[in-house]
Amino acid sequence: MNVLEVRDLRVVIEGRHILHGVDLDVAAGGVTALLGRNGAGKTTTVRGVLGLVPRSGSVRLAGEETTGLPTHRLVQRGIGYVPEDRGVFAGLSVAENLRLAERSSDPAYDLVFELFPELKQRARQQAGTLSGGQQQMVAIARTLLNANRLLIADEPTKGLAPRIVTEVAVALERAAEAVPVLLVEQNLALVRRLATHCVVVADGRTVRGGSAEDLLSDAEAARALLGVGTRTEGRP
Repeated sequence: MNVLEVRDLRVVIEGRHILHGVDLDVAAGGVTALLGRNGAGKTTTVRGVLGLVPRSGSVRLAGEETTGLPTHRLVQRGIGYVPEDRGVFAGLSVAENLRLAERSSDPAYDLVFELFPELKQRARQQAGTLSGGQQQMVAIARTLLNANRLLIADEPTKGLAPRIVTEVAVALERAAEAVPVLLVEQNLALVRRLATHCVVVADGRTVRGGSAEDLLSDAEAARALLGVGTRTEGRP
């Protein structure tokens, strides 16, 4: 059973064909990794699912067709999104950033502050003055406040120090216990730790899907599809 089913997703931006027919399934539990070389179309796939770019094809969330819905409706239906650029409101405090993300009368602040106690300590600090790692904590925390059907995290460890990568890994691990996660990530150590399934895109098309363990245990396939070996990075 899948929480997200994407079929023949195509994206054309300013006359350029970015996606040529991506198929993607996200299992109803655990972590599914979306992998590929730089420029393969991973972030565009996520943005297409969320309706942030013009797209065609079929996107079904929990069995419901959502292709024609605007992004805010998808969020209301239960997609939490951690964007690649973090997307925090720099001029607002940490507390205000979190408050804006609340969608229920009982947001999960206990979980957020258990995972990221530093955010509680810095609640009054302007988000724009935080380090990159701290801003990533805010971005993830905003999604964890709500009971979502799906969490999409786009490159959540990009540019972060090893200590922060570990904290992000723990947060995503905890999140995956409650909600399926679609993880776009270049850190294969993190993928190895978290993911049970994977989908690989290349040149705007799906070229492989299946077990993450099978792909990452095949050094030749990983090198051909991802441009890297499977043991080049430390464990998060």
